[in-house]
Parts: sequence; structure tokens; C-alpha cells
Amino acid sequence: MALSVVSCDKEDLGNEETSAATEAVITSETETETEKVEDEKTFDFTVVFVDGSSKTYTIKTTKTTVGEALLGAGLIAGEDSQYGLYVKTVDGVTLDYNADGKYWAFYVDGKYAPKGVDQTEIEEGKLYSFKAE
Repeated sequence: MALSVVSCDKEDLGNEETSAATEAVITSETETETEKVEDEKTFDFTVVFVDGSSKTYTIKTTKTTVGEALLGAGLIAGEDSQYGLYVKTVDGVTLDYNADGKYWAFYVDGKYAPKGVDQTEIEEGKLYSFKAE
């Protein structure tokens, strides 16, 4: 699995605004060279944090669901429930609705997802995101 990261921040320095972008590539050691490249799927994944800042990843994987791919990349964590995976942590940030009234909402192409992340099959060209709400 390959993982690319792009992060954008904007700073207000008086009347001057500066923006910085960071990009990183992470390769997972869990997949072997014998896996077929034609089975590999690519999709973009964006995290929108409580403060409105965001980070976008390009995910390359042979997994079939968005949840499997993001769990495998270490980008999400949560608890299994009767409804599927309840995601509490995204990109290292944990939200607890019972404690702070915030939660991670899963979106596909900017619309609230009709299924959970662990039930959503990867479709290339779609943008998947978690937004703190």
C-alpha cells in the first residue's frame, strides 16, 4: 500500500497571509510484490478537523472497502458496533460525542455517506472524507 499526504495550512501574519503545503509518501510493508498491480485501486481521502483545517491523502491499495484501506494505513480507528465500525479516531485525532459533542462524519463526494466506511466499496475517482462535526 502506498500513501501520499498533502497538508495545507494558512497563517495570518498581520496583513500578510502565507500558506504552506507538505507532502509525504508512506509505503506499507504488509503487501507483497506478488500482488497484482491491476487489482490496485487509488482514491483521495480528506480529513477536515474541528478547526476547519484539512489534510488530503492519496491512497493506493488492493483492499476492497474504504474502511479496510484506511484501517490498514493507520488513518482511522474505532470500535465495532451492531451497525459496523464506529470511527472515533481519524489521523490521530480522537473525538468522543459523549464527552465533547463532536464526532467523525463520513462523506463520499461531499455528501453524507449512505453506508459506513467499513461497508463502502472503493470506487476510483470518488473523494472520501471524514469531517469533524
